[in-house]
Amino acid sequence: MNNILSHRSRGDPSVSSSSQEEKIPQSELTPEEAGADAHHNLHRGLKARHITMIAIGGAIGTGLIIGTGSALARAGPGAILISYSIVGFLVYLVMCALGEMAAWLPLASGFTGYATRFCDPALGFALGYTYWFKYIIVTPNQLTAAALVIQYWVPREEVNPGVWIAVFLITIIFINYFGIRFFGEFEFWLSSIKVVTIVALILLSLILALGGGPDHDRKGFRYWKNPGAFNTYIAKGDKGRFLGLWSTFVTATFAYLGTELVGVTVGEAQNPRKTIPRAIKLTFYRIVFFYVLSVFLLGMLVPYNSDQLLFANKAKSSAAASPFVVAIKLSGIPHLAGILNACILIFVFSASNSDLYIASRTIYGLACEGKAPAFLAVTNKRGVPVYALGVSSLFSLLAFMNVKDESKIVFGYFVNLVTIFGILTWISILVTHIYFVRARRAQGVTDDQLAYTAPFGIWGSYGALFFCSLIAVFKNFNVFTYDKKYGNFDYKNFITGYLGIPLYLIMIGGYKFWFSNTGIPASQVDLFDGKDKIDREEEEFLRMKALKGEKKGSWFYRTFIAWLF
Repeated sequence: MNNILSHRSRGDPSVSSSSQEEKIPQSELTPEEAGADAHHNLHRGLKARHITMIAIGGAIGTGLIIGTGSALARAGPGAILISYSIVGFLVYLVMCALGEMAAWLPLASGFTGYATRFCDPALGFALGYTYWFKYIIVTPNQLTAAALVIQYWVPREEVNPGVWIAVFLITIIFINYFGIRFFGEFEFWLSSIKVVTIVALILLSLILALGGGPDHDRKGFRYWKNPGAFNTYIAKGDKGRFLGLWSTFVTATFAYLGTELVGVTVGEAQNPRKTIPRAIKLTFYRIVFFYVLSVFLLGMLVPYNSDQLLFANKAKSSAAASPFVVAIKLSGIPHLAGILNACILIFVFSASNSDLYIASRTIYGLACEGKAPAFLAVTNKRGVPVYALGVSSLFSLLAFMNVKDESKIVFGYFVNLVTIFGILTWISILVTHIYFVRARRAQGVTDDQLAYTAPFGIWGSYGALFFCSLIAVFKNFNVFTYDKKYGNFDYKNFITGYLGIPLYLIMIGGYKFWFSNTGIPASQVDLFDGKDKIDREEEEFLRMKALKGEKKGSWFYRTFIAWLF
């Protein structure tokens, strides 16, 4: 009974509020409306606890567990604390902007649908494809990382990494194929393991910092004094310390990418007007607890000039690459690296699973809006967009490029594209929210009519937009350095680091030119079409929930787990 409710599976504003079968101009029909059948509907199978834990899982990844080490070695503990705090606040502003729109009108096409409907169809087109590009690239990258992590136990000389890549790829395809309820439950438990792991690492770090390890060394802020809180990068003195600090903003941004994925789940969330705002409201506390606190404690345990930290940064995969393992080794704790490695494997597997889900739902949403081939909008009886899943899965075969060592260099450039695509996604969400606020003000929709409003309003989005744009422009600043140590102009990283920006602008300009599109005036933005259907679904869901009563499992989760996060 939990998924008896289905959701309108598009972000197009042209659907009639009274009936999906009501006649409307053919030019305004989306692929779903042309068919007007159940084979284009997603199912609302994600419960509140699924949404909450997926939101947490999206905010915790290998960028935190592994990537933090390179930032610490490059810039020092003070720099990573500042950068992770500032970028974390930017992410919170992005999530608040997304939450306000999602609570007003949950669309199956997610934030690409909001960009199309509230701002400009050209922006929705560009955002949808850049986001899809990001996830069809990052999915095979995660599969590769999983195969590399397994090499901690099974060397590549014994078993070729391609075997593990094939096993993981087939597994995540099946998980996604068996429907949203199965996916939601599976990802819920994987995210739960993530949470337990990072909480355990934070508690362990606190204990070690206070002298509770085998060495009984109460470190405190020792390493903030010697070798210091800030390291120099590229240049000497204050300029070098500033460049070191700025370089960690890029690392922090990469670590936070994926937090916005909760916006993709709105089309399959039960009672989204309650579950989505709740997940987003708690994002701030999760960022402070999981990211800021963990990097703060890590800076107390590992000096930025540690030889073991430099070795970890060269490892690039498995537990050997984690700065938390360095902290454990420096404190004299044996046999814990293997356990952490198993946890990292779960992190990477969960990420690849959710990345494939996001890729399939993104191209599905574009198809529902008529911006991708119509067959990609077809769903099976479980509400799974099978063709969208199949096409997205084909790109995961790129992971087999990494079977040979020399291919990793090329694929590393693909990863560079992921970061810029992620930043452009945040920028697009913020721009869409600004236009959404303008539209509702122009049409007399006040804050008290919304289920959730961004606490910093439109000015929070303006501020976040400025800083996100700044990070996007200066993301790969180090390629411009001319130094004996850092070499000449790095044109390869320059191209892959900035290619996303002209591609994004070309898609916007090309769409506007091809369709003679001029945007949507604030007074003409469609804020209400389909809203009454969502209202009825919400009422029906609450009625059915009251009739069924509260399940013991849900009570246990809400009583003993949900309040913690």
